[in-house]
Amino acid sequence: MSFATRDGRVWKPEYLVSIDPKKCIGCGRCYKVCGREVMVLKGLSEDGEMIDLEDDDDEVEKKVMVLNDDGACIGCGACARVCPTSCQTHTSAASVEASGTEKR
Repeated sequence: MSFATRDGRVWKPEYLVSIDPKKCIGCGRCYKVCGREVMVLKGLSEDGEMIDLEDDDDEVEKKVMVLNDDGACIGCGACARVCPTSCQTHTSAASVEASGTEKR
């Protein structure tokens, strides 16, 4: 599988496949640079359970970014470039295709 930029240069997208909640500080920088709603901010309880921030803000121990719609990722890498903690894992288009998790 090969991709190219508009002027024909070879481009290898790297898709966001996971975010490590132990490293994520919930700063939202990745969310702000992503125009595709790939991520969303959630809360983590003291027990490590995900909580919707709108539902039960009192139980939130820490806020973290989580995948919202990974199929919307275009592999631009903007989120990785702004992340201060390197909490994201990206993978190549070839790896995504090989694992059978290609876009829906």
